[in-house]
Amino acid sequence: MVKEKIIVFDTTLRDGEQSPGASLNVQEKVEIARQLEKLGVDVIEAGFPASSPLQLEAVQRVSAESKAVVAALARAVEKDITAAWKALQQARKPRIHTFIGTSDIHITGKFGSDRYGLSLQEKRQTVLNMAVNAVTFAKTFTSDIEFSAEDAGRTDQGFLAEIIEAVIAAGATTVNIPDTTGYTWPSEFGRKIADLRSRVSNIGNAIISVHCHNDLGLAVANTLSAVEHGARQVECSMNGIGERAGNASLEEIVMALKVRSDLHNFYTDIVTEELYNTSRMVSTFTGIIIQPNKAIVGDNAFSHESGIHQDGMLKNRQTYEVMTPESVGVPQTSIVLGRHSGKHGLSSRLLSLGYNLDDTELEAVYKRFVEVADKKKEVYDDDLRVLMGDERSKPKNAYELDYLHINSGTASIPTATIRIRHKEQIFEESAIGDGPVDACFRAIERALGIESMVTSYSVRSTTAGRQALGEALVRIRDKNVSFNGRGVSTDIIEASAKAYLQALGLRQHHFDNITTETIESGV
Repeated sequence: MVKEKIIVFDTTLRDGEQSPGASLNVQEKVEIARQLEKLGVDVIEAGFPASSPLQLEAVQRVSAESKAVVAALARAVEKDITAAWKALQQARKPRIHTFIGTSDIHITGKFGSDRYGLSLQEKRQTVLNMAVNAVTFAKTFTSDIEFSAEDAGRTDQGFLAEIIEAVIAAGATTVNIPDTTGYTWPSEFGRKIADLRSRVSNIGNAIISVHCHNDLGLAVANTLSAVEHGARQVECSMNGIGERAGNASLEEIVMALKVRSDLHNFYTDIVTEELYNTSRMVSTFTGIIIQPNKAIVGDNAFSHESGIHQDGMLKNRQTYEVMTPESVGVPQTSIVLGRHSGKHGLSSRLLSLGYNLDDTELEAVYKRFVEVADKKKEVYDDDLRVLMGDERSKPKNAYELDYLHINSGTASIPTATIRIRHKEQIFEESAIGDGPVDACFRAIERALGIESMVTSYSVRSTTAGRQALGEALVRIRDKNVSFNGRGVSTDIIEASAKAYLQALGLRQHHFDNITTETIESGV
């Protein structure tokens, strides 16, 4: 039996980045795109160029480097499509991905004005015309056009078939059927795909894609059901990150298809041994920690604690494992670096973890590496990942921690004294607090004259042992926008201060550089 390829469309850099507080800078996007290409994804959705200059620049940078298809998102309006093409011009394989809401809920909400029509039927016709015009316009730039019917999961099936047939006739080469709100049931979603295949007369001229959200925890199940019923492109993200409860998880879809190949004749070109490295890189750069019991890439995915399980594993690994750790790239042993390791050894290890550094970047990271190695003697892979995340996530003109002194104890009031360097200016202050971290944050706020609302704060060790490198994650919120800060040190108070300063720096950079309106991105 001839096997059919399933196209893997990765939206980590676009929809994944829309996870609250998970904004990525340009360099982080480029680094992840490089690793996604190493992973073997077919399409990289690099961003939404019309939404901001930073998004446009990121798509341009990814386009210039990638050999994969690079997609840019655009609403069904000419200015968005023009911006998408501007960002994609250097891509070897450019794709414009345009979308419009098609459910009655979206149509009446987004196109409620009478200028779009007085009745629902008239508004539907307006939406159909806008979709066709968008595809036709996009076609003047590139032949690879994807159209998404936003909220297809709740769209009237007759109208969905009508608009899909119209956009294919206009030149769409991929038609995406998103379950935007994660509302559908797997059998229901499968029937929806099968029905479109029978209703749409020209469906053979386009690839059917699906983009499922995880609001009910059914994103992967819905995606696999759609594949069984005729979808040949799956849209997903690493670790399942994305809007609200996230997207279908790339690693789960790919490994489900691989492990249960006895049930179907599908395959992907994903290099599954790179899943673990890719997962960890995305987690490090976004600051979104992977839950321990996460399928495929979680810390507990290949751990066995109960006596019965351990006994079975010792006798035969297949007793309780349907795949091996090696098949997804989970390292059995890690090369340990130390203070005597040179730049070449560090560079080689980072490259194997997915980080490709030039000489200038290596010099900066090596300095940080030596500082850590002097403190904790042995540096592990997870330490290196955290160091890379800390180095890559620094905003331009960041607030730098120059000095920190903490006085704390059971019989004393916690006091922090801090000195911050920023653009050749020095800010110094002291403050008391409910604990050493609170005192530290208050001192930073007094020194910079800034107040913020901390919505999340966590500290974790990246490796085991008393000398483990600590990673602090701080999320602040201002004007309905969240900013994540990350700090790394063997001292968790210092790591916390660095994380708070980074979050404040990102906040300052954001509000200093707002040049475009906030644009809603769908699908």
